Amino acid sequence: MDNVKDDKFYLEKVVLDIKFLIKHTQNITREELEKDEVLLDSIMFRFIQISELIKKLTYEFRIKNSTIPWKNIIGLKNKMIHEYGNIDLDIIYSTLKKDLFEILYLLQSSIE
Repeated sequence: MDNVKDDKFYLEKVVLDIKFLIKHTQNITREELEKDEVLLDSIMFRFIQISELIKKLTYEFRIKNSTIPWKNIIGLKNKMIHEYGNIDLDIIYSTLKKDLFEILYLLQSSIE
C-alpha cells in the first residue's frame, strides 16, 4: 500500500512535528532553552521541517484555509536559515509557548 502524498499526508506530518515541539518544550523556561544547545538545534530543525512540509501543500488548500498564517510559518524558517547564529530567541520562545498551540488547533481543524 503506497502512502499518498497529498495535503492530508503533509498536514499530519506537520501536526506530529508540532506535537513533538510542544511535548519537549512545555515545561522549559527561556533561560533553560538558551542553555540547551541540543534542544534548541532540534527545535530549529523541526521548524525548518514544518516549513518545508507546508510548502508542499497545494495552493488551493492554503487558500481554502487562509486563517492559518502560512507566510509567517515559512518566514520563521527563512529567518532562522539566513540569520543562523543571530536568531532572536524571544521569537522562538514565544512561538513555542503561544503560537504553536493556535497553529496546531487550526491545522487539526483543517484535516477533519
